Amino acid sequence: MQRSAGILLPVFSLPGPYGIGTLGKEARAFADFLKAAGQRWWQILPVGPTGAGDSPYTSVSTFAGNPLLLDPEALAAEGLLTGEDLDRLRVPEGPVDYGALYESRERMLRTAFSRLSGDKAQAMREFADRHPWVREFALYQAAKVHFGQQPWYQWPDEPLRRHESAAVEHWRGVLAEEVAFHTAVQYWFAVQWEALKQYVNSLGVGLIGDLPIYVSLDSADVWAERKEFLLDQTGRPSKVAGVPPDYFSEEGQLWGNPLYDWKAQKADGFGWWIRRVEGASARFDALRLDHFRGFESYWAVPAGSATAKTGQWEKGPGMDLLGVLTNWFPQITYIAEDLGILTDDVHRLRDASGLPGMKVLEFAFSGPDNAYLPHHYTNPNCVCYTGTHDNDTALGWYAGASDKEKAFAKTYLGAEDGESARRALLRVGQTSMAVLFVAQMQDYLGLGGEARINVPGVANGNWRWRMASGAATAELAEEIRALTAAASRC
Repeated sequence: MQRSAGILLPVFSLPGPYGIGTLGKEARAFADFLKAAGQRWWQILPVGPTGAGDSPYTSVSTFAGNPLLLDPEALAAEGLLTGEDLDRLRVPEGPVDYGALYESRERMLRTAFSRLSGDKAQAMREFADRHPWVREFALYQAAKVHFGQQPWYQWPDEPLRRHESAAVEHWRGVLAEEVAFHTAVQYWFAVQWEALKQYVNSLGVGLIGDLPIYVSLDSADVWAERKEFLLDQTGRPSKVAGVPPDYFSEEGQLWGNPLYDWKAQKADGFGWWIRRVEGASARFDALRLDHFRGFESYWAVPAGSATAKTGQWEKGPGMDLLGVLTNWFPQITYIAEDLGILTDDVHRLRDASGLPGMKVLEFAFSGPDNAYLPHHYTNPNCVCYTGTHDNDTALGWYAGASDKEKAFAKTYLGAEDGESARRALLRVGQTSMAVLFVAQMQDYLGLGGEARINVPGVANGNWRWRMASGAATAELAEEIRALTAAASRC
């Protein structure tokens, strides 16, 4: 990675008239803004179908795309939707209303599916043949609909729960129409994503994706490949994933994801991870490895625990896995999300892997010895952030900072108030030696805590913020470009 800068903005946070950001013209307009602003990276969050709490980190598939992000106008251009259909989808701009969106998008997609021609249906079948995960995901989704949205481990057909081949093929025939519908949706997503990526890359901008370390228990991934996970005969885990109490939560975070059978995965050469990253490499130019410390050791919590406090550390796959991924996919730039409770072993693993770690400025102002302060960066092989999607905005951070933090920020940054602190964080991040600097778009827009994307440990109300139309102005692009150029990042 060359010295450069980027902006973090989830796809769902793009503006537009359809209730959520899409892969359409607003995404291309933001790519144009990034180029004008001298930015070489657009960082987004996972783009899989959202799960519990509307979180992109609790997806029902690590391979599938989120139907909510599909561009209705692109479907209309294919003759699958009419102008009247588009009119019914338009809503006043504002935060994402997932409840209303699930209903309107379901109607839209089924309308589009009903208008498919034979040649397009054949293209979708060929797409599924090229990507085996599509067949499994489409059947999983069809069975979910058939069984009243019950999780797969509660489906009444036990052979299907166990993913026995005879049962799988039986239900693939019974649910053929529903399977075809979900195949079509994933085909549309793949086509739209490829077109968007080509456009973004043509501007000299790369896409940074996010690879969550875990997948959801109720997902096509676990249902179709139970052998990859630590599950009992009924498909339920005895231990689940989480993190102990930390900066974000006094109770820790009880994620509830199933844990991997690392021994079995190593025995087959980590084939599941290779397939997973292969899929991600088609969408992104760089990958942020979420919860990197879990590759060294992970927090295992007994199933049924009320909080994550009862867990314990267990050994992760380390360089056995990371070496495979970096060797198989040398074209991918990886970023290690090495935040949280770190140990010397975690630092050694990051250094052995050669991956750049993360420096978050909003964590830096406890005092002069804090490692996240830019003057402590001893190696440019790191990525500096104002804050991540789990942090408040810069203005929101300052408003909630302790008196001690504000006093040190005044000394270190010359910051007298929230606005001067915001500008100073952007300046010191840009001018740091970190090879890459990334800021949340909200920080360039000067937005407060109302624009925060996620509050870790809070189940509801997250992932809703959207940028206002017209906010990404030419004047703002020039301001960002000047700051970026002064720091030799463009």
